[in-house]
Amino acid sequence: MPPEPPRDPVTDAPDAPDGASSEAAPSHSGRTGLMDRFEEWLPAIQKRWPDVARHTLEASRGSLDELAGAIAGQTGRTATVVKQQLLELMDVAGEQTGRLADQLEPLEAQLERLLDELNATLRPRLEKPVRERPLLAIGIAAGVGVAAGPAAGWPSSP
Repeated sequence: MPPEPPRDPVTDAPDAPDGASSEAAPSHSGRTGLMDRFEEWLPAIQKRWPDVARHTLEASRGSLDELAGAIAGQTGRTATVVKQQLLELMDVAGEQTGRLADQLEPLEAQLERLLDELNATLRPRLEKPVRERPLLAIGIAAGVGVAAGPAAGWPSSP
């Protein structure tokens, strides 16, 4: 398997071959995390560049290059600098998401243990009376159904 070509740090697209311009690369870069979740990123982008109108940002939805160009046009920065800042914003958010996921794993494991424990202790306590008096359990369930049906808005007759 051939090694992957080096990647452009700004667009995350493969570097152009020797002598070729990197501008020939497609405008929709390999780094699509920003564009795939544009609505989620929009508040962070507006916080970073409050002078740029929301509709201007939304108009560039299809391309990281267009978004960087729109921001650069209104802020006086170069598109390359803005694009690098957008990528840094994505990286920071990705790191925060990773830390959050790492913090959630122990909580998920604890929740699973608690549910297993609840299942192991509560189920026998509920099953025992039902097994000892099945007709009473059916009668209670039917009574609850008859009482809860009209309360839930279900018609009492077909």
